[in-house]
Amino acid sequence: MLTLDDIQQAARRIAPYIHQTPVFSSWGLNALLGKTLFFKAEHLQKTGSFKARGALNAALQLKNPRGLIAVSSGNHAQGVAYAAQVIGVPALVVMPEDASPTKKAATRAYGAEVFDQGVTVENREQVMRGLAEQTGYEVIHPFDDLRVMAGQGTQALELLEQVPELEAVLVAVGGGGLISGIATVIKTLRPECAVIGVEPEGANDAQQSLRAGVRVKLAQAPQTVADGVRTLVVGEKTFPVMQSHVDRILTVPDEVTLQAQHLMMQRLKQVVEPTAGLALGPLLMHYDLPERVAVIVCGGNWMP
Repeated sequence: MLTLDDIQQAARRIAPYIHQTPVFSSWGLNALLGKTLFFKAEHLQKTGSFKARGALNAALQLKNPRGLIAVSSGNHAQGVAYAAQVIGVPALVVMPEDASPTKKAATRAYGAEVFDQGVTVENREQVMRGLAEQTGYEVIHPFDDLRVMAGQGTQALELLEQVPELEAVLVAVGGGGLISGIATVIKTLRPECAVIGVEPEGANDAQQSLRAGVRVKLAQAPQTVADGVRTLVVGEKTFPVMQSHVDRILTVPDEVTLQAQHLMMQRLKQVVEPTAGLALGPLLMHYDLPERVAVIVCGGNWMP
């Protein structure tokens, strides 16, 4: 099980290579939505998303790897490419053919090779495993890896120092790596704070899994504007952490996600991707939430 100590060690390990991201607020958004909101700006992290944290924490613990290999829709790809740069090895990333061209280009710009021929969300892990055997590269999984989960949790250590008396945190959920790391920190250091996951309506495998008590796998890749959360099922390692520490999962339709994305860009003057808007979505839908709420702005890798 992931521990606070794991995350504190990760914070020390990756500190030379990441930004301590700021927290933004907006009087206008507070007035509009009737809450006191705190936006943890991980879109300003190295590579444009929180994914650099987990990738670095995993890569920095490897012993003389030949290279790094990963599977990703985009943000983890850039995180692994950056981590490979830091430790001085090549990177190969398997990405679906329909992944964001912007994210593919950015991954290549960090020096990684992108393999996408014939790759889909459904077969991408199988493709990656085959290439890992051929190359001998070390796999850094996007979420189902305790080292990755610990790295993602480091932003919550920062958040609790930056925002006193936080009452809830909203986190976009894909495979569960981000929310597992954050929830472990929050529920250890501030257990009264609610940890709330947010999924697209058509991609609610985490919500279904927590209700059923077992991991529920989607039949096919979900179609959603929130491309960072198109996983089929939460991880074997992330699921028990979510069961222990996540209070609930809310769902948001894509049209609300896009409204939230545009509202954040309009009021915060920041470029964020749709998956970042997903986390704000419950506030636009008037779900019952506490007064002081943090929103994890997970990424900014987006072009209009």
